[in-house]
Amino acid sequence: QVPLVESGGGLVQAGGSLRLSCAASGRTLSTYAAGWFRQAPGKEREFIATISWSGGRTYYADSVKGRFTVSRDNAKDTVYLQMNSLKPDDTAVYYCAAKAGGNSWSVYDYSYWGQGTQVTVSS
Repeated sequence: QVPLVESGGGLVQAGGSLRLSCAASGRTLSTYAAGWFRQAPGKEREFIATISWSGGRTYYADSVKGRFTVSRDNAKDTVYLQMNSLKPDDTAVYYCAAKAGGNSWSVYDYSYWGQGTQVTVSS
């Protein structure tokens, strides 16, 4: 098991920024690829970004490319999602996830999930 805990969500005005953190509690995250997903009310959970265990490979959904940046600090067993130029459409519950092996865009490939953190962007 890799218990994951997200933090950093909140209410922000359009155009603002937030940084989400995802920490592994009591277990190392450094050997796992990580992903960020989000789910808005009435919608399916969608891929946002993924980062390899080393941090050397990152991929983004087109909807956030150029605005969001995923990174990690393996010494702290923490993965981050820096979100800039936020839009009301970014409003959702954001989840981090971890998997063994390489990056993936698919929710079905991730074995470990956090509880989610709410991000609300006002217009």
